[in-house]
Amino acid sequence: MASDGQAIAIEPWQVLDTKYSYRDRWLALRSDTVRVPNGTILSPYHTLEFPEWICAVALTSDRHIVLIEEYRHGVGRNSIELPCGAPDHDGEDLLAAMQRELLEETGYAADEWHALGSSTANTARQNNRVHAFLALDARPVADQKLDPGEVIRPHVIPWRQFIAELGDGRLEIPGLHLAALWQLKTFAQTSGDSRLAALDL
Repeated sequence: MASDGQAIAIEPWQVLDTKYSYRDRWLALRSDTVRVPNGTILSPYHTLEFPEWICAVALTSDRHIVLIEEYRHGVGRNSIELPCGAPDHDGEDLLAAMQRELLEETGYAADEWHALGSSTANTARQNNRVHAFLALDARPVADQKLDPGEVIRPHVIPWRQFIAELGDGRLEIPGLHLAALWQLKTFAQTSGDSRLAALDL
């Protein structure tokens, strides 16, 4: 990456001590004592460790997008999102996990899947990445199969309506899911798939 002026080397922080105050299958809170390159000691510097996250842009054959609505306690309100989740265990294949999550949350499945890419979730405080996938010609095949703590309402809306409502603020989705839409745009430009060209990305 080009930059102006003299190049400055940025060294990693030196970890002097590490403690975990909480850890379960969903997250861990790690508190480090670190020395930054200029010699300053930061203690504690908190990092949240999460499993890898996954999300999907699921499109039907008639160019509708499959979304979910779920109460999210972090923000204290309902949230419209892409179908999303995390692998059930460390060894679960990410695509297989996303296919499972889409089916469980919405009852939809697709035969054609593409990896859109991954991005960091929050480089300052988190260690995980978000992996985005595209499901083409998604269709309903089953009833939802939700976890005990989940109450999810699927929505299937026209793509143009989705983009219009995002654009004028009537609809809000998580920022991490906006990154997946950018990755979809990049994929559409290189794939040459007429189904994606019709989305006018």
